[in-house]
Amino acid sequence: MLLRFTAVLFSCFTIILPVLAQDAASQVEATAEEATWKPDPKYNTVLERISTAIGPSALNNIVNSEQVFCYQIANRPENYTGYTIDGMAIVGFCGVINQELQTLIKSELMMNPNNIEFDQTENCVIRPQIMLRFVRGIDSTDVLLSSPCHALAFFYAGNITAFNAKPAAQIIDAVIDPLIKNKVDFASPALFNQLMPIGVAQTDEQKALIQKKNEPIRSWQQEQEATKARKAGWNKLKAN
Repeated sequence: MLLRFTAVLFSCFTIILPVLAQDAASQVEATAEEATWKPDPKYNTVLERISTAIGPSALNNIVNSEQVFCYQIANRPENYTGYTIDGMAIVGFCGVINQELQTLIKSELMMNPNNIEFDQTENCVIRPQIMLRFVRGIDSTDVLLSSPCHALAFFYAGNITAFNAKPAAQIIDAVIDPLIKNKVDFASPALFNQLMPIGVAQTDEQKALIQKKNEPIRSWQQEQEATKARKAGWNKLKAN
């Protein structure tokens, strides 16, 4: 199952940067014959307990998203001054998710009742890995994927709702691993007077600016990875 989902991930993962697009294309060629995943028509509606918990506005952004952006994230240390999303540190930008991969994520992680444990908790702490930003107009809903404490958490309008996704562990890992592998440094669109939720440095001057802006990330990242995640707050996984 893990190989199957990894294969389909490569076949439907879209990257906005040319270098990464070329890398993704080579992976597609190597795994195209193994990409056999198809959405189950039975799972075409977000589970009621999820939709009720996150609310209609957050749900609308997901169901009718116009773009989905991927960010690698980590717990934010006290002295961190770099870029953040939902209070967590942005470690990198991992691409624009195309429609087929969006369908896989929604169908398997939000619509399949076999992949969420609503009434069972896990004795683990959520370690954020990937944040998917579902954008509709100027509104957005953020969906966090966590591993190895496998969880699905929704962020909207200051509210956080986390679900136990342990049954979908293989699927989540198959999504997370290649996204992180292909990530690049996050570039603030505001620095380049861009309106897109991402920025791409085009000149040496812009690249130098991004390098300087990312120094806080590099200064604490290794230490952060060796430190255990916080044991209090929203990231203590509970059933919803």
